Amino acid sequence: MTDRMEVRGIPPPPPPLAIQETSFANANGSTVMPRKRSLAQMTREALPRMDHYRNLMSVAAVQRPTFGELYEGNDDDKEPLPEQEHAGHGHVKLGWIQGVLLSVSLNIWGVMLFLRVSWVVGQAGIGLALVIIAFAAFVCTVTTLSLSAISTNGTIKGGGIYYIISRSLGPEFGASVGLVFAFANTVSASMNTIGFCDSLNSLLKTQGYKIIDNSVNDSRIIGTATLIVLIVICAVGMDYEIIAQDVFAVVIVGAIIDYCVGVFMGPQNELQIAQGFVGLNTSVYAQNIGPGFRFSEGINQNFFTVFSIFFTSVTGVQAGANISGDLKDPESAIPKGTLLAILITMLSYVLFVLLVGGGQLREASGIVAEIANGTFTDCSNRTCSYGLYNDYTVMQLMSAWGPFIYAGCFAATLSTAMTNLLSVPRIIEALGNDGIYPGIVWFGKPYGDKGEPFRAYVLTLLVAEAFVLIADLNSIANLVSNFYLAAYAFINFCTFHAAFVKPLGWRPTFTFYNKWLSLIMTFICIILMFMIDWIMAVITVSVIAVLYFFVVYRKPDVNWGASTQAQTYNTTLSAVQSLNNIGEHVKNYRPQILVLAGPPTTRPALVDFANLITKRSSLLMCGCVSPRPLSSKERNVCISTATQFFKERKMRAFFSLVDNLSVEAGTRALLQASGIGKLKPNILLMGYKAEWQECTPEEVVEYFDILHDAFTNRVAIAIIRMRGGLDSGQSPLKATSTQTLPRVDSDGCFLNLGYNDASEVPDSPALNRYSMNTHLTPDIPAGRGHKSPATSYINMNMDESPNVTPSAVALENIFQRKQKKGTIDVWWLYDDGGLTLLLPYIISTRKKWAGSKLRIFTLIDKMDEMQIEERNMASLLAKFRIDYSNLTMVHDVGERPHPKTVQLFQDIIRPFKEENSPTSSRDQKYFVSNSELSLMQGKTDRQMRLRELLQLHSRDSNLVVMTMPMPRKGVVSAPLYMSWLEILTKDMPPFLLVRGNQSSVISFYA
Repeated sequence: MTDRMEVRGIPPPPPPLAIQETSFANANGSTVMPRKRSLAQMTREALPRMDHYRNLMSVAAVQRPTFGELYEGNDDDKEPLPEQEHAGHGHVKLGWIQGVLLSVSLNIWGVMLFLRVSWVVGQAGIGLALVIIAFAAFVCTVTTLSLSAISTNGTIKGGGIYYIISRSLGPEFGASVGLVFAFANTVSASMNTIGFCDSLNSLLKTQGYKIIDNSVNDSRIIGTATLIVLIVICAVGMDYEIIAQDVFAVVIVGAIIDYCVGVFMGPQNELQIAQGFVGLNTSVYAQNIGPGFRFSEGINQNFFTVFSIFFTSVTGVQAGANISGDLKDPESAIPKGTLLAILITMLSYVLFVLLVGGGQLREASGIVAEIANGTFTDCSNRTCSYGLYNDYTVMQLMSAWGPFIYAGCFAATLSTAMTNLLSVPRIIEALGNDGIYPGIVWFGKPYGDKGEPFRAYVLTLLVAEAFVLIADLNSIANLVSNFYLAAYAFINFCTFHAAFVKPLGWRPTFTFYNKWLSLIMTFICIILMFMIDWIMAVITVSVIAVLYFFVVYRKPDVNWGASTQAQTYNTTLSAVQSLNNIGEHVKNYRPQILVLAGPPTTRPALVDFANLITKRSSLLMCGCVSPRPLSSKERNVCISTATQFFKERKMRAFFSLVDNLSVEAGTRALLQASGIGKLKPNILLMGYKAEWQECTPEEVVEYFDILHDAFTNRVAIAIIRMRGGLDSGQSPLKATSTQTLPRVDSDGCFLNLGYNDASEVPDSPALNRYSMNTHLTPDIPAGRGHKSPATSYINMNMDESPNVTPSAVALENIFQRKQKKGTIDVWWLYDDGGLTLLLPYIISTRKKWAGSKLRIFTLIDKMDEMQIEERNMASLLAKFRIDYSNLTMVHDVGERPHPKTVQLFQDIIRPFKEENSPTSSRDQKYFVSNSELSLMQGKTDRQMRLRELLQLHSRDSNLVVMTMPMPRKGVVSAPLYMSWLEILTKDMPPFLLVRGNQSSVISFYA
């Protein structure tokens, strides 16, 4: 086999080894041991590695060899690495127990556990209290399942809920929800701090101590000092926060044990019995099993109001996700730690409900003397101060050692406050790094080796301190709950949306979720928002909406692969497929334009005119043809420049580029291949080739053949001519090598169909300021029709160009300005399906052309039938519902043209006549024969006569639109046809020649 391959000249394959060995002889003739070659020495290919798939902004990111390096041997495809992000927080990363389990547990074990569970049981009873806990656990569990699915679908960085939602639904939703979530956490920290202050004031009051008044002022002083200490602990480093968290957890667990022991011990004295603690017994269970809603907290309580109060305690399930950037392995830590924390805390709440409901009466007088006759429970005609209804310190009463419950309450409130204070700066830092809201960028700057956002800590302290100074947060407590519920709703919706759209990137390792359950939970969270407080719910929705639309208005330049992008793709694909199955109807006709403008920056006026017609309601494609092959880098520059141009001018347009083709072949390719399904161009718009008389005959024929290519594909044609031309000459590429993109004209790299007067094109300041170094093809002779290479390099900044003239800038923006009052003259000469009439009507409806009225000019056959024809045309226009200011019936188009007009035409056609043409020995398509002139004399006279009528009626119009003469295939030559267009449009205002494909584009039927 190997011998046969060698005979054929094919080298045998190398041995299938990753390492090759070579042996050689030294100077003494002895054999040297083989030398091994590494794979890196044998090939440029890179082995698969994790660093190749990291975000390019990551410090550990490594770029694999580009396609250009492997295929072409150059690095044109290589892009410079963006500025790398901060390496992250330098402190020790947390595991799932300390980072998630303890954080979530301490958040759920808030002040509710020791102060409000007894009140919930008193109002709702044991049965409904368990239902409330179960429903809250259901909400938290489903939300955690959704959170776990998102968290395991890729690497989670710092930013918590903001990072998760923004990377799933985009920056608009993520930033708005992230900001209100940060605010909610800050206020929640203030609320827990005030809860700590109130408990401490209560303890000091029992001991006879106070700072000022044992009330609001004391809470402000203690709260301020507490916030400062907590912020310092968080800012100094995660190590200290871990120590404090561990201490708080031990105290809370000790308090829970203290309470359980006290309940099973039973009352230790008669005072406890008088205050309602009678010990566990079935009679108390029977009394407390049912609901007993009554007036409390300023309102008549019911199931939903009690649920709203209890639900505030379980708004901490996201505590682990909030510090995702500080976790060792957030993908596994968040699901495991959060779910286990919910299980533990909910079981503890169930235990507390059963214990307090079975051992504490709902009301008691606290009078020991009434124990003997049993009247200490009779509060029907008096106000009692003890019992589940009235006393928030029931836990202290029932515990083995009351002061330990105070310590547990302190630990619960401080741990929750500290966790909230720790998460807010992380969210602010992530928002600042992404630059979504300008005002937050300054606060997100990291400092020190650990990269702590100290400015964000100061901002968090100031906001939290402001609410601590208020010292009464009952009025906005429901707002905070609504903010949390809004975040839960978005978390669930993120999971549903990603699972429903199913982008290829949706591959979560946590599969214990259901997209429909996540959707149901989304609606449940929204319903709960309005049930808790509909006014605060409206405020929450309004705040999120304002923040959302602010981000939409700013349009941040970020791309995170959100599921909304996948949804856009799916929706678009489905819509295009559905559209393809719908039959075409004239009432739904839309002008879908392919504008041959080259790079749109070279002819902004031409693209603006096309956009004037489509204006976000139909397809607009900007076509570009390059006669020479372009590198991948050059193509990307052209495409990105065009996309930026469309974005800056707020155009809904697409850019299509073909290279290594002639102008005609490239245009034919664009006509046949552009678009998809029914979204394909039906109009070809191009600029008039005003320098055609100076070009080579081949170029004139090439331009003329483009018209035939369009008509062969049954595409309508529109040609626009401007007095000042359409070119700005601004090319998207700078000269980077010996052969670079030339100045954008018909002889250069990109297709040029937009020149007007040839005398203005080569020397136009608007062109010279953007001209580029070029390399002409050697076999094309210089001379008439070929511009010399420009020598100055492109200047992309117009304002810095010394040669910019006001007239050039005005020319580029002519179709973006508001037009003066005037007329749009429509010369509807022949019935092409109505396109000649439809396009100017569309233009007249645009705001900037509102002052231009339509004037209709049309031909008649016989003078004696003028009135009948005029009435018929007026009736037709009325049925078309076309608003016009004047209708003129042209009857003298058949008269002979004036001798001056004839002389002008002769001057135009003379260089292309058979006897004067230097190409007389070539193909006859390059010149006009005498026989052709004789055969087409009638049509030629008609064009000259139309010129005279145009000069008479329309030379002062804002725009002239005329039915373009039909270039009969094989009948009329390119020079003669171009002479017709020249005689019609020369020295006229903006002139649009239109020719439909003989299919109706306008109808008068309903």
